[in-house]
Amino acid sequence: MTAISPHPTPDRQCTAHRSRDGERCENWALQNMTVCRYHGGGTARSKAAAERRQAEAAVEAQARKTLAALGAAPVDNPLVALSELAGEILAFKTALAERVNELSSIRYSTDHGEQIRAEVTLYERAMDRAAAVLGTIARLNIDERLAAISEKQAEAVIRAIDAALAHAGITGPLATEARQVAARRLRAVS
Repeated sequence: MTAISPHPTPDRQCTAHRSRDGERCENWALQNMTVCRYHGGGTARSKAAAERRQAEAAVEAQARKTLAALGAAPVDNPLVALSELAGEILAFKTALAERVNELSSIRYSTDHGEQIRAEVTLYERAMDRAAAVLGTIARLNIDERLAAISEKQAEAVIRAIDAALAHAGITGPLATEARQVAARRLRAVS
């Protein structure tokens, strides 16, 4: 059985300094806090901040766990990822538009006054997000960039085919026919 150290580790030590000698406090910081109870850790404000940090840590841990379960991979092509995101946002906006169209009223009344329905608020947010993402796509000229990338990839494939044909000693009409077959296949893939 290991004994608990009477002195805190640097990451768990109170960050406050003693007023009498200016040295760092030697007490343990309270959980999810940077200070001990003598240096403000017992106040309602500090306790609320500690609770908030604990909740944020739990949410972050859950988000990491979810991302790991999803197998989220890094984005290789941000232009394509942004285009896919725009598609998802537009689909979500369309789904919300259908929900809003089914409503008999966009408002309802409670004891606290008139309220707007959540579907309407979500639809407004979806429209704002769609406008922001589509504006970003337009500003970045993503269609032109993706087309340029595709052209460069096609040029690289054609150069590879030409090199393979030359290495195999295929020239003249046979090489031209092979390039045409490759071009048809590439068009069919795209």
